[in-house]
Amino acid sequence: MIRRVTTAVAIGLMTLSAAACNTVEGAGEDLQSASDEVEEEI
Repeated sequence: MIRRVTTAVAIGLMTLSAAACNTVEGAGEDLQSASDEVEEEI
């Protein structure tokens, strides 16, 4: 029982970590794209 709970928590944490990385990476790409556009206009 405890092993199943530990496994479920570990999988949940890995899933959240992966989602957070993707979100931060996407935000970084958006900022880079906006920065490139501003540079081109200047």
